[in-house]
Amino acid sequence: MNAIKVKNFHIGKGHPLCVISGPCVIESEELALSTAEFLKNLCESLNIHFIYKSSYDKANRLSHDSFRGPGLEKGLKILEKVKKRFNVPIFTDIHSPEQAGIAAEVCDVLQIPAFLCRQTDLVMAAALTGKTVNLKKGQFMAPWDMANIVEKVRACDNQNILLTERGTSFGYNNLVSDMRSIQIMKEYAPVCFDASHSVQLPGGRGKSTGGQREFIPTLINAAIASGCHCLYIEAHPNPAEAKSDKESQWPLHELKNILITAKALYEVINGVQV
Repeated sequence: MNAIKVKNFHIGKGHPLCVISGPCVIESEELALSTAEFLKNLCESLNIHFIYKSSYDKANRLSHDSFRGPGLEKGLKILEKVKKRFNVPIFTDIHSPEQAGIAAEVCDVLQIPAFLCRQTDLVMAAALTGKTVNLKKGQFMAPWDMANIVEKVRACDNQNILLTERGTSFGYNNLVSDMRSIQIMKEYAPVCFDASHSVQLPGGRGKSTGGQREFIPTLINAAIASGCHCLYIEAHPNPAEAKSDKESQWPLHELKNILITAKALYEVINGVQV
């Protein structure tokens, strides 16, 4: 398992903690810019590497009338403004092979959503851009099955792979995080833990997804103790008013204490000092 490079830093064994964060979906240019500025300043103050994440389109919605975002063209323009103004790496998800090359013009990391992680054309289109590809483990997949998907990326001569654990389906409307997955997937690529989506209750609110935000800190600490290299924490200044995943985003202004604890634990587990 090798470390990967994103912009001017590395993610993987022997390297400092990295945090991927931002609102679940792009709600407005103003929100994107303000949250990016806050998160960059926070992570810099803690000597934590930071990647800004937000989605231009939440294609996997339970209901047809759920908010999806501004769309590809407008969304990428907003993300490009964030990138240029704050000089931070950009991370977003893609949903079709045609989107890969377009998103790669702006983004440093292209995410393959969990439900789409076995879609060969999508995975390989992302890989062929040469950008880092974040492969989310499907809620329906065993961790060792991700080895096959990693090979799809490597078949495109791309070694820049990040794997993400985001919980496993466990009965109706529930997910469970099996921390053994982190150790298993570390054999294939650096591993990120998605604390936000791991506390979701899919379909738990009938027409939308519920969540148990209160368990985010516990799962973060468990994931770091299990050896993850990176954290994915969606954050919003007012989660109750968020247009997507309001019950699984962490309050932006309460993020600092979580990161202080996470960084200290990460450095003890990994023997890394910043």
